[in-house]
Amino acid sequence: MTNQFNRTYLVLTLLILITEILIAIYIKTGFVRHTLGDVLATILVFSFFRSFLKVNPIKLGIYVLIFAFTLELIQFLNVLDYFNVQNKIVRIALGTTFQATDLIAYTLGVVIIVITDIKLFSNE
Repeated sequence: MTNQFNRTYLVLTLLILITEILIAIYIKTGFVRHTLGDVLATILVFSFFRSFLKVNPIKLGIYVLIFAFTLELIQFLNVLDYFNVQNKIVRIALGTTFQATDLIAYTLGVVIIVITDIKLFSNE
């Protein structure tokens, strides 16, 4: 893993971030909010790190998936309620409701971005 700026991934990160914010503001229920948003979330995290690091995409994908699954475990265990965390931004960022289907969405997002990364940047 080395530091290396990647403009393509930075642009992707910003576009997905804007998309996620718009989904959060304007779409309150349904597939786009609950499933596509989770797929995009893992792509967002992967893209953010790839904006600044040259790293094996499979390893990064595994780290992103571990991170996403850990957040879902925190939701499953109701950690925010246990510690009486009331900060709205923290609750939105970490989530408060466990959904087993989120694990599938996170995995799908990682698979999509890892395959895309390998196909686009395998010659670097």
